[in-house]
Amino acid sequence: MSGKVGLFFGSYNPVHVGHMIIANYMATQTDLSEVWLVVSPHNPLKPKQTLARDHDRLHLVRLAIGDNPLLRVSDIEFHLPKPSYTVDTLTYLHEKHPTRQFVLIMGGDNLATLHKWKNYEVLLRDYEIYVYERAGVETGPLVNHANVKVFDVPVMYISASYIRECLLKGKSVQYLVPDAVFQYLQHTNLYRKSSS
Repeated sequence: MSGKVGLFFGSYNPVHVGHMIIANYMATQTDLSEVWLVVSPHNPLKPKQTLARDHDRLHLVRLAIGDNPLLRVSDIEFHLPKPSYTVDTLTYLHEKHPTRQFVLIMGGDNLATLHKWKNYEVLLRDYEIYVYERAGVETGPLVNHANVKVFDVPVMYISASYIRECLLKGKSVQYLVPDAVFQYLQHTNLYRKSSS
């Protein structure tokens, strides 16, 4: 299968409606044929306390997507050397799916720090970058690059850390996460006890 695929990387810890609004917008209101939500594995250089297990986060994204044919979850980075760098992931995906054209989806805050990423010049040269702006966040000078396209996506300010905090305190997260994710979290201890 060919087509333009948007890659939306994240820790999804947990996935919430803010993520899904961005993914669905990019899949339905741009020239992308699909959006893949790429769940990032735990970075060994970062503390793990607040991060749920890779496969739990993957499962929650799968629940969030449900039967939407335009969205797909990807665990591609689970199988690559850690820490994973976007440029390496894209090289691997291109080898695996040579007929697809991959596009990066990121927030304006990430675009502002893109110059710190490994081989960022290659990313800018070889890939289009679809940016959603966040209120009060500078996008930086790269916003004027020919391969950068900015979209007026309805962005909700919901943080995964706030959701984790609510769950830890036994508070409801209904409407903050997709309904299937809410139902699952109701019947599991995920995020409900402090990590040791």
